[in-house]
Amino acid sequence: MSPERVVLAIETSCDDTAAAVVSESFDVVSSVIHSQAALHSQWGGVVPEVASREHVTKIIATVRAALAEADVTGEQVEAVAVTVGPGLPGSLAVGLTTAKALALAWDKPLVGVNHLEGHLFSAELRGEQIDYPAVYLLVSGGHCLLAHATARGEYRLLGQTRDDSVGEAYDKVARELGLGYPGGPVIDRMARSGTDTCAFPRPMIDAGYDFSFSGLKTAVRRQIERDETEVNDLAASFAAACMDVMIAKLERAIAELAPASVVVVGGVAASPILRERLAGLSDRVQVRLPPLEFATDNAAMIGAAGWWQLERRGASRDDVGIDSRLALPFATGAAVS
Repeated sequence: MSPERVVLAIETSCDDTAAAVVSESFDVVSSVIHSQAALHSQWGGVVPEVASREHVTKIIATVRAALAEADVTGEQVEAVAVTVGPGLPGSLAVGLTTAKALALAWDKPLVGVNHLEGHLFSAELRGEQIDYPAVYLLVSGGHCLLAHATARGEYRLLGQTRDDSVGEAYDKVARELGLGYPGGPVIDRMARSGTDTCAFPRPMIDAGYDFSFSGLKTAVRRQIERDETEVNDLAASFAAACMDVMIAKLERAIAELAPASVVVVGGVAASPILRERLAGLSDRVQVRLPPLEFATDNAAMIGAAGWWQLERRGASRDDVGIDSRLALPFATGAAVS
């Protein structure tokens, strides 16, 4: 068992059933993830009803495995942290119901955690330090936003996607190309062998901090219909357009806000292409990324955010519920377009 106090964390916002034990210094004592990717690949994306049913069958075994790996019992944890939103309602309900039952049985505080805030904390796992003020770029299959933070938990929205997230665009383009689900890793791998030969648009690259990837996705579809461009070149051209937009937004934020750190989180933060492009910013600003295994959905990040919330905001009410559209607690009226 860790000599530090620990929390049990549960994450079931989408299609991964995850549990972790995390210490108060954000050390990951254990992390167990049951992936449903193979289950959903036959449909080319996540089927909500199938995801929630799979969570029901796997959640208890996943929690037990995380506790066993950490060599702790439920009575030894300080609290139970769980994702309450945003996400798929059925999936969120499985995690929250389980967490409530465990917290009640063990007489422990329950901490309902915002999934997006969990991603922001993923870059601090294993003792990584973030200097503030910081600019956060959250890019995943369901979310794409840019925020400015003067300290932990003090977020000001700079911009967000007006349609598809970048991760969603990756998955849809992969479907167009018949590459299966999830699409991000496959497109990145193929892009390595291709060349940026297609003149794809860079939507909103010079317009503030908002994003738009729907038009880019449409441009790829039209290119596929128009000719027989080699698939690796299509992948390389699409990836280059996405990266150019994200890096341009970050460079604008660095120039205008002079942050001490740039923090990139979410599933797309696992992209080796994006990580290489971010290395080019490191001579101007501290660049922080989550460890690769914690870039995609996981419970360890929920544990870190849960610790901070427990100590700064306190435990959640017993009647806390899910919120499938939960947003980050942005400063009122602070959005910048």
